[in-house]
Parts: sequence; C-alpha cells; structure tokens
Amino acid sequence: MILVDGDIALRPIKLRDQRSWREVNRRNRDWLRPWEATIPPPAPGGPHAQRPTYRQMVRHLRAEAGAGRMLPFVIEYQGQLVGQLTVAGITWGSMCSGHVGYWVDRQVAGRGVMPTAVALAVDHCFRTVGLHRIEVCIRPENGPSLRVVEKLGFREEGLRPGYLHIDGGWRDHLVFALTAEEVPEGLLHRWHQARPGTSREIK
Repeated sequence: MILVDGDIALRPIKLRDQRSWREVNRRNRDWLRPWEATIPPPAPGGPHAQRPTYRQMVRHLRAEAGAGRMLPFVIEYQGQLVGQLTVAGITWGSMCSGHVGYWVDRQVAGRGVMPTAVALAVDHCFRTVGLHRIEVCIRPENGPSLRVVEKLGFREEGLRPGYLHIDGGWRDHLVFALTAEEVPEGLLHRWHQARPGTSREIK
C-alpha cells in the first residue's frame, strides 16, 4: 500500500532504504537530536541497552506490523526519501487506537510535507485499518511539530509529565488526538480545505 498526495507519498519502510535513510538522518542529526527518543540508564545491575542498527530497527518494525501493532512508513517528497512516520502502539478490542510519531528532513520543512503525510496516515488508519482514535504526543518546546497538529486541527488534551525519555532525560509531552467521528470527510480533505491546490491518489 502506497499513500500518495501530489508530490508526497507514504510507503512501507524497507531494508533497501538503508543508504537513503542513513544519509538523511545523518544530515539532520543536530536538528533531530532534541526530539528523538533515547534509552534511559539501566537499573542498578541491569543490562545496558543499545540503539538498534538500521537493519534491526526495520526487522522489528516489520515484525510489529505483521502482528498488527504498528504501521511503519517512510516519507517521500518528489520521489526522494525525506523522513519517517510510524503509527505505533496500535491497540484493538474496545480501544482501537494508535499514536503517530514522525521526523522529516529540515530541507523540506515548511512545504506542507509533514501535515500531508500525517493526514494520509490518519485517513488510512480510520478508513482502511479500522482504528477509532489517533494520538500525537509532542514536547511543548517542539514548535515545528506543534504547528503540524495545529494545521490539521488536532484537539489538545493535556500534559503527560515525564512521558518519554528524549535527548537524555524524561520529558513532558502535550497530547493531541482525533477520533474518526471528528473528521467524517477525512483529515486530508480538511487539510486541503485549509491549503488548496493539492490532490490525492492512493495506490
């Protein structure tokens, strides 16, 4: 499944993306570091965890996807890999919920790439996957990410203190959410209404 809107596409992450993914991630290291999850110090006597390699990361993401707990995508802009978006923590039963995390190449920030990618992913989750609720959790200091959910009309629900280990410490996060009933015509449609001149195609 490839989700496409104009020059922007979401597709499943692959092992062969390694070179492009590494190059974009390396070039944006300083820009991304304040917002990326880190591994907390181990408990006394506990094992020291290490960041996975790219291949280990992709195999884990694909295994979680196969188990129905995750949707791991790369973001493409004009045919080039420019970031990553993952719908994680997918829960079924009486909740039918998941949360979205993402990053994008600084060189394409401000061109509507990330709001479009998030809208594509949310519509896919609501209309195809069958989820009912999507969350996005963002550090209060992360202005670019806050602008993404603001542009898309996510509803702010409050603060989660010490929610994730980010950049070497436990960081507070603001919670934003949408339910399927709040966007009956689709989130991409809402984004197009606010930002005309784009078109959608799903392959």
